[in-house]
Amino acid sequence: MGKGTDKLYITHSEWASEDAYSASAGSGVAKSKVAGSSFKRLPFNFCAVSLQPFAHPVCTADGTIFDLTNILPWLKKHGTNPVTGLPMKSSELIKLNFAKNDEGEMVDPVTFKVFTDNTHIVALRNTGNVFAWDTVERLNVKAKMWKDLLSDEEFGRKDIITLQDPQHLEGRDLSSFKYLQDGASTLTEEQERERNDPGRNVNKEALGSSAKILKAKEAVAKAREQRAKDPNQNPAASGSKAIQVATNGAQRQSTSGHSGRAIPYNAAQHTTGKAAASFTSTGLTPHTSGERALLTDEEYMLRPKRVKIKGYARFQTNLGDLNVELQTEYAPKAVWNFVQLSKKGYYKDVAFHRNIRNFMLQGGDPTGTGKGGTSIWGKNFNDEFDGPLTHDSRGMLSMANKGKNTNSSQFFITYRPAKHLDRKHTIFGRVVGGLETLSRLENAPTDSSDRPVDEIRIIDVVVFVDPFEEFQRQKRDKDEEEKERLEVMRQGGREDERTTWTGKRVRGDGTVVNDAGGGGVGKYLKAAAANEGGHAVSAEPGDVMGQWGNEVSKEPITKKAKVGGFGNFDSW
Repeated sequence: MGKGTDKLYITHSEWASEDAYSASAGSGVAKSKVAGSSFKRLPFNFCAVSLQPFAHPVCTADGTIFDLTNILPWLKKHGTNPVTGLPMKSSELIKLNFAKNDEGEMVDPVTFKVFTDNTHIVALRNTGNVFAWDTVERLNVKAKMWKDLLSDEEFGRKDIITLQDPQHLEGRDLSSFKYLQDGASTLTEEQERERNDPGRNVNKEALGSSAKILKAKEAVAKAREQRAKDPNQNPAASGSKAIQVATNGAQRQSTSGHSGRAIPYNAAQHTTGKAAASFTSTGLTPHTSGERALLTDEEYMLRPKRVKIKGYARFQTNLGDLNVELQTEYAPKAVWNFVQLSKKGYYKDVAFHRNIRNFMLQGGDPTGTGKGGTSIWGKNFNDEFDGPLTHDSRGMLSMANKGKNTNSSQFFITYRPAKHLDRKHTIFGRVVGGLETLSRLENAPTDSSDRPVDEIRIIDVVVFVDPFEEFQRQKRDKDEEEKERLEVMRQGGREDERTTWTGKRVRGDGTVVNDAGGGGVGKYLKAAAANEGGHAVSAEPGDVMGQWGNEVSKEPITKKAKVGGFGNFDSW
């Protein structure tokens, strides 16, 4: 059974040999003897250096495609073509222009045929435009029209560079790439350091208290690297200092992570959702803490009753001026929208398109039709009915809408109380000046469609007091005062606030002020001492204090010390 022997068994080496000629004679027969069996194809949209999809494609004269961000560091370091190993310069690279469709797929710019791994793709050397070979062959070669189909620049047959030929894929064979055969690294020095750094591949936030160990190791490694650069540095002191700094930093991080941290002023009531998302999805980085989401300054200020400062603005019309007061406390979104649009100049030269006597005046539509206008956010915003404001008087300023939560840029001013509009239109201001102008506006003649006969225009809307800017200014001042107060307290307080534990004031030079007539218990002790010294105590006849001062004080009885026991150990 063996090779040239009378054994009834074969050994392992015989079974695994390559010269066994049986269908089941071992692993050697499974080894392919066909040339090119190790062929591995590189996709046409991949860089030949990084082996990843390219973003900035360039090619060589032989049709090898690289990503510009990957080939430039290679040329700077090696100066050769990584595929062939021949010398190459950056000036030899040709920028490629791939056309894409709406789905982001690379297509032929003429026929819009999507490129695949089976498409014959070519590029023109002088323009860099990429086409399918079928298009160039049919419209250029056979038609003998040697002009670029996109830029109309002339080219020759030698300017056609083949990027991918499905019939000849030798240039896309990974096993023939020179740098892969040699095992050369295509990473930059920074990428090498990042790959070799074990700490960069660990999510320290998910490690809890174990993160301080990694931080200490990183600090020690950093200190050793600095020691290697500076031989005169004290290694023991440097290492201990680095470990101490890393430990302190890790302790601060651990303390801040487990103790109650100061909540930011703009913290929302809801969390970021990262903990729940990472718990239900393995594609997200794990988060173990329910951090509260942070609101932007705009979202923070547009909460009802957050900003209580009233704003003031003036409508300048061709019939006079109207001064309005803006109710920021109860309608912050409407006031923000109106103020920002006014400061933007949105209402300049806009006509009032609707005027109904004894009812209201409507405007704010730049088109003048009553059907246009957008808010400062570019979309409709919700109604605000939480406050006590009602249409109970003349001159109320409200938002016009087309239904529930459809506020945009249009507004109206009432000529009389209109209680039927309550909780249907958001009230965000009222007229506080220019009632004569309001009467002139009401008496302006209109046509049958309630449109003013003589056009009434808003020349401009001037914002005198922006309540949100004022709120931010006050908050900044308050934060500065608090920061200054904390700094003063950290340094020991102000000069006039420094006192000892007994309440005595400390001067700037460090001396303690002894007030003769100070308050507290000491004044009674001083009065008693003055009595004993023979000073007269002023008291009215029959006063208890006068009788007590004339008595002779008796000497207190001293108690005899008990004898016995161990004593006070003075003789030891």
